[in-house]
Amino acid sequence: MDNISSEIRENILRISYHSGHGHIPTCFSIVEMLRAVYETMQHDPKQPDWAERDIFILSKGHAALGLYCTLAQYGYFPISDVFGLGSFEARFGCHADRFKVPGVELSTGSLGHGIGVGVGMALGFKLSGVSRKVFVLIGDGESNEGTVWEAIMVAVNLGLGNLTILFDNNRSQSRCMPITNPEDKFFSFGCKTLTVDGHDLSAVKEAIDSPVEKGPRVIISNTVKGNGCPTLVRDIFAWHRRSPNTDELKTLLGELHETSI
Repeated sequence: MDNISSEIRENILRISYHSGHGHIPTCFSIVEMLRAVYETMQHDPKQPDWAERDIFILSKGHAALGLYCTLAQYGYFPISDVFGLGSFEARFGCHADRFKVPGVELSTGSLGHGIGVGVGMALGFKLSGVSRKVFVLIGDGESNEGTVWEAIMVAVNLGLGNLTILFDNNRSQSRCMPITNPEDKFFSFGCKTLTVDGHDLSAVKEAIDSPVEKGPRVIISNTVKGNGCPTLVRDIFAWHRRSPNTDELKTLLGELHETSI
């Protein structure tokens, strides 16, 4: 991975260690997808409420720390602010709050709801005749929620070409109800579907920029929970909701730097 992706992951590790909070493996799986969106869409960190900005929604809200570290990387606030994650009266909660964090468009946490709001926003932009776009990142786990597929049916019926859905196919549901062949499933609903290596920044950006006549566009991003740290990858379920101790932090940082270029 390149230095920017490595830096974002290092910040995730250090903040999780400092705060005792954070879902590290799922945050690691979406770093390149987040970067691809923020390097592609219209936005202005100095004016988070810019009227012509595109919209990004992190529907899988438990990966909020990954979003915070990415927003900091692109200039929305200093990374030092995020070290108070989860503390009393902190702006940066374990799930993002749109009223407290610049750049956060929707308070998410109840899984399966972000995409429905994204569809509504995309429809509003289409009816208004503006060129603004909506990007929604959803997880394979939350896609067991019926609301996801109901929203997809509405988006297809309305032909929302200004809506891009990034599907984090990190196989988090492998022990219960996995969604197999997601590209076929989204295609069967009428979406334009593309499958990419979700850790290949250029591939995700190219997919985002691909033409679409009638939407929505769904980008199936094949990712690895804990990507960059073999210790996390080997035992993703044990690391789902825990933070490293001092020795574990040293180990994880060492592994991360070994995979960086």
